[in-house]
Amino acid sequence: MSDNDGKKTLGVRGGGGPRSGNVKQSFSHGRTKNVVVETKRKRVVKPKPGAAAPAPGGAKAGAPGSASKRPAGISDEEMERRMKALAAAKEREAEEAAQREAEAKDREEEKQRRREEAEAKEREQREAEERAKAKADEEERKKREEADAAKQAAAAAAAPPAEETQARAPKQAPRSKAPERDQRGDDGRGKSKGRGGDDGGRRSGKLTLNQALSGGEGGRQKSMAAMKRKQERARQKAMGGTQDREKVVRDVQVPEAIVVSELANRMAERVGDVVKALMNNGMMVTQNQSIDADTAELIVEEFGHRIVRVSDSDVEDVIDSVDDKESDLQPRPPVITIMGHVDHGKTSLLDAIRDAKVVAGEAGGITQHIGAYQVTTDGGAVLSFLDTPGHAAFTSMRARGAHVTDIVVLVVAADDSVMPQTIEAINHAKAAEVPMIVAINKCDKPEANPDKVRTELLQHEVIVEAMSGDVQDVEVSAQTGQGLDELLEAIALQSEILELKANPDRAAEGAVIEAQLDVGRGPVATVLVQRGTLKQGDIFVVGEQYGKVRALINDRGERVKEAGPSVPVEVLGLNGTPEAGDVLNVVKSEGQAREIAEYREKAAKEKRAAAGAGTTLEQLLAQAKENENVKELPILVKADVQGSAEAIVQAMDKIGNDEVRVRVLHSGVGAITESDIGLAEASGAPVIGFNVRANAPARNSANQKGVEIRYYSVIYDLVDDVKAAASGLLGAEIRENFIGYAEIREVFKVTGVGKVAGCLVTEGIARRSAGVRLLRDDVVIHEGTLKTLKRFKDEVSEVQSGQECGMAFEKYEDIREGDVIEIFEREEFERKLD
Repeated sequence: MSDNDGKKTLGVRGGGGPRSGNVKQSFSHGRTKNVVVETKRKRVVKPKPGAAAPAPGGAKAGAPGSASKRPAGISDEEMERRMKALAAAKEREAEEAAQREAEAKDREEEKQRRREEAEAKEREQREAEERAKAKADEEERKKREEADAAKQAAAAAAAPPAEETQARAPKQAPRSKAPERDQRGDDGRGKSKGRGGDDGGRRSGKLTLNQALSGGEGGRQKSMAAMKRKQERARQKAMGGTQDREKVVRDVQVPEAIVVSELANRMAERVGDVVKALMNNGMMVTQNQSIDADTAELIVEEFGHRIVRVSDSDVEDVIDSVDDKESDLQPRPPVITIMGHVDHGKTSLLDAIRDAKVVAGEAGGITQHIGAYQVTTDGGAVLSFLDTPGHAAFTSMRARGAHVTDIVVLVVAADDSVMPQTIEAINHAKAAEVPMIVAINKCDKPEANPDKVRTELLQHEVIVEAMSGDVQDVEVSAQTGQGLDELLEAIALQSEILELKANPDRAAEGAVIEAQLDVGRGPVATVLVQRGTLKQGDIFVVGEQYGKVRALINDRGERVKEAGPSVPVEVLGLNGTPEAGDVLNVVKSEGQAREIAEYREKAAKEKRAAAGAGTTLEQLLAQAKENENVKELPILVKADVQGSAEAIVQAMDKIGNDEVRVRVLHSGVGAITESDIGLAEASGAPVIGFNVRANAPARNSANQKGVEIRYYSVIYDLVDDVKAAASGLLGAEIRENFIGYAEIREVFKVTGVGKVAGCLVTEGIARRSAGVRLLRDDVVIHEGTLKTLKRFKDEVSEVQSGQECGMAFEKYEDIREGDVIEIFEREEFERKLD
């Protein structure tokens, strides 16, 4: 069987198939190419023999019965169905064309309607703008006419208003045509949109964002600000051009460093212009970077302003520090400070004066807080008393009391005479340059000797009147009331001599006597007002803290509305606990108070940082090497008031020597909190509470972490316990006692023992348990212990002087005849801090 099974092979040449031919193509530069192409002939259907003849009756060509037009192999029924389908298709095509024509007509009508609505809206808007512009022009014209009339009246220039109107008419004409130009321009722009001004309704059915916002086909509408700017430009153009505004020269305050944006704000200039000016001067900075005062001065002068150099400390200039006029001064009560040695009866004496039992409320019978009281005598005189502690730890409190006082009453016990704190009080009074009155207390005791007190005061340059001096002295007794009237008379006389005056009608200024953190009231400061009147609601700054006076409480626990000069009060309303000794100043606003407090806090931080930054690496290494041999006892201190915490810290600093010291990790005011326990646990330190207690969470945390909390109410006990604990860190002192000497007369060798020295105890006694040193030519060549001590053949514990014995050293045999053995014992003694 052949491959093609007798069929003809396929080819391009056929009866009705395509015919091939050659076509010559011409290209540039004379190049040609012959291409083979194929052409197709139309297929002709030849009827098969025996086909039906044409229908009689002259049937139309193409009819279903026409055999000449019918394709071969198609029956009459099939032909009829095809003709019906063709007729139905032509009908559908005609209907679709009619429908499209109707839709196009509807779209055109809708587009025309929207165009007319948009044009009507634009016309209304232009008419409104023209009316507003005409109104503005009319107002401007009237203003110009009034101004011109005023100028003409002032200059006496007789120019008829008609001529001026005619002269201005040509200038106004173009302005009236501006809306027409805008209208033509808008129409022209409107016609230019789309293709030939008509998009065939292509976007007629779509809703855009601008159409939804504006309610029409128009784009974004101009804002009112844009319209006002346009009217202003048109007005200036009608008046003959723009007029440059006059440059406003400002006084620009420039601190030591200022941010570029802040400098631009103070000059009222654009930030970009300032940055550009800096870049022109060779400084590539941004608006958020800082520049120094010298650079800022160049920029300020370049913009034509005046520079005012200020510093950060200028914020304190708002505090009124002017001197009071003599006419504004009024008499004020004197401030008397009671000072003296501990347990000399200062508080008891003040109790007798105040007829109160202040001492009953003090722990341990001593004063540990500085108290402020006001007393009215029988004669009507008002006296302000400050009661200071007498313990050695409260040196700073006594110094504060001496610096805010007018008169110092030095209390000396007649049975105890002058003591160390008495001398310190005398020095404080002399340093403060205030007059002194000596009150010799406890004169009712049988062993009292006031003359001894007067005599010992002479050693410290205090000469009383009884010794022909100028210092008043009064013999008093707080128990019997003896001499109290004379003491008050002496105080009144001294205050009259001083002629104390102050201005109550000014911003208040005072000194913080004491400060504490009260659980229910917050930070509380005891303030002695020195000048002015402190009122409820005043805004003040005190040290690094500020606040608003929420309440004023006097020494009797009563609320008062104001406090004048020399009146001690408790002030509530601080944002933090101030330091005792800070100065309170009343300012005008809370912003000023906050700014001053922040500046003072920043200055204090910089000062502390500068104190540590000055240390070199060599100094740090030397200090670390020095501290290697120093043992530290860390503690945490919480007290009820600021003065007590300060006194405890100063007392702790004095405890220690070259081997051990006490380090206060943290000191504060208020109850012991959980954070204090956490710090104590991390440092392995005990927590000391002075007149304060730990709250419940702190107690639970301390029990879990094993932190010791110790409570004290008397500073004696606190200092003694800390000193004893620090003494435990000291190493025991070892002392050597020489108990005897022995001389080696002969050296023997003993089997199993080694070399044994035959010795004669020349001095003292030789003991088996003692330490020994071997001396050769008075030089120590060995130190150790004895392995054996024998008397003849017996092992003995000791050998008396003048007797012979045998000695062998532990692990040492280099012994010779003539060597000397030194026998000694060591004793350990427990050391204590002074």
